[in-house]
Amino acid sequence: MPTARTGRRCVVAVDGPAGAGKSTVARAVAARLGYIYVDTGAMYRAVALLALRHRIPPDAVSQILARLDEVEIRLEPAAPGEPNRVYLDGEDVTDAIREPEVNAHVSEIARHAAVRERLVALQRAWAREGGIVMDGRDIGTVVLPDADVKVFLVADVDVRAKRRWRELLDKGHAVTLEEVRRQLIARDVQDRTRAESPLRKADDAVVIDTSDMDIPAVVDEILRLCRERTARGEAGTDKA
Repeated sequence: MPTARTGRRCVVAVDGPAGAGKSTVARAVAARLGYIYVDTGAMYRAVALLALRHRIPPDAVSQILARLDEVEIRLEPAAPGEPNRVYLDGEDVTDAIREPEVNAHVSEIARHAAVRERLVALQRAWAREGGIVMDGRDIGTVVLPDADVKVFLVADVDVRAKRRWRELLDKGHAVTLEEVRRQLIARDVQDRTRAESPLRKADDAVVIDTSDMDIPAVVDEILRLCRERTARGEAGTDKA
């Protein structure tokens, strides 16, 4: 693992497949540490929503980039532990980017190198001062390869499908568990096999299987890793 940077707060990278609990866990860790939480997936969802609204095919990279040049996608880091608010040209699209249609298209959009380059630069800028918890699929491998703590969350696909299905039902979406399961499996394949920044565990990441763990237990384990990291290399000054 890279040497921690003295005098600055930790940078925590949380990766893993859809439904493994990344966002919930990362928000909770950020709240406990008093850090800012950044949901990078929300940025790609905003691009997917933009493409859908303008009827741009997910493989039409030049059209997507041209549209990106015309709009502003803003992700506002909220208070520690709170979800980010996502804005598309000033419109709050935080709820819209979680619609099933966006879920079905975001992985295709995110596989384009040119799109990723635009967003990764912003993500790295946010992390420069430390005191941040960032989740996604390539945070520890590509976006923040020098992160002080890297975690890769996994869970059984049936467990992940039930979690996502319940989330969608709570939001009023009429979907079946099997539909959600099929979408998750398809997205896993897309994320792991895409040429640009595929989903994979960083060599120095700690794997945590959340299948049979509740959120507080997962959070406590990550906080323990942060304390160990701080004690060894003075990566940060805050206490978990």
